[in-house]
Parts: sequence; C-alpha cells; structure tokens
Amino acid sequence: MPKVLFKINSQVKLEKLKSILSFGGILSKDEIDYISSYFTYNKLKANDHFLEFQKVAHEIAFVETGILRVYSLDPEGNDITKHFISENQFFVDLESYYTGKPATEAFQAVVASELMTIHKSIIEQLSNEIPNFYIFIKTVTEVALLSKIKNNDFLHFGHAKTRYLEFIKRYPLLVQQVPQQYIASYLKITPQSLSRIRKELTQ
Repeated sequence: MPKVLFKINSQVKLEKLKSILSFGGILSKDEIDYISSYFTYNKLKANDHFLEFQKVAHEIAFVETGILRVYSLDPEGNDITKHFISENQFFVDLESYYTGKPATEAFQAVVASELMTIHKSIIEQLSNEIPNFYIFIKTVTEVALLSKIKNNDFLHFGHAKTRYLEFIKRYPLLVQQVPQQYIASYLKITPQSLSRIRKELTQ
C-alpha cells in the first residue's frame, strides 16, 4: 500500500524533528526552521512499507510516532527481522541510498506510524546552501549505524530466555506493541519458543 503524503503546514507539529535537528549544536535555529520546512509528512498504516525490496532508497526518514521493523529474506524465503526503529530516530538504507542500488532489506510499519521524510535531491540542495547540514546528515547516519550495531550486540550471547529478558530490559515499549512473531524472528527463535518463555516468566 502506498504512503499517504501531506505537505508540512502550521498544523503539523515539528517540535520533535526540530529537537533532533538541534543535536550537537551543528545547526542554528534559523537553519533548523528553514530545513524542517522541506520535510514531508508521511502516514503509514500497520504493515505498510516505507521501502520495499528491490526499490532504491531516495529518502531519509525521521520517526515522529510509531515503530518500524527492518527485515530481509533468507535463502529459503523466510522473513527475518533485523532490527526495529522507534520514535525520534532517523533511518535510511545506507547502502541503497549512497550507491543507488536496489535495497536488500525492507522497512515496514509495525504499528500505525508518522514519519517526516526528506528526499536525497533536497538534502543535496540544502547541503550546498548550508554546509553544516551535510555535516549533520553525515553525523546522524553514522550514529544510526553505530546504534544498530550496539542495539543488536546481545543477540549473539546467551540462551533464548536470556536474550528475551535483555530485550524486555532494553525495549519495554516494543514488547507491548510489536507482534510476537517479529520479536521471535529478531531474537532468532521460533514463535513457539518465545511463547513458552513468556509463559514461564508469568508463572
């Protein structure tokens, strides 16, 4: 299902986006106000895709509300959840965005989500006008990559129950909102195993 797009207007709140744009003090208030006016408001329903397989990433997005998951397919065609993206996070398929190659991962809304997006051509235009914006985008994409690596570090250690307990500790809101099959896939266990673990924890 296609994204529902709206142009930014005075009724759309930009406080969260502007707060993130102020990260690191790289951009001035006037620059933030100017840059934020170029973002587009996107509304996704649960299960809608922001980026599908084999599509080229042309936008960087900011999650205003909601949760998305990034997933790929294994050689047998099984759906594998790689990580989740929550509110106040920027995201982009870095390889596809920078190389122009089709994406090998898909980005899907887990719940109804609201995004602020900006097209690559606009980013290039603004970077020429405001050199610090290029620095900001580079910083944000590097932080996103490092966070992805750090957030997934616990998946390589311990038993299934240990990984689930760590997931609860790190992402209490995701546990409440993300469907069980996606959490199981992320933790590299079967939905049946996750159901058994959750039952044990409630006893």
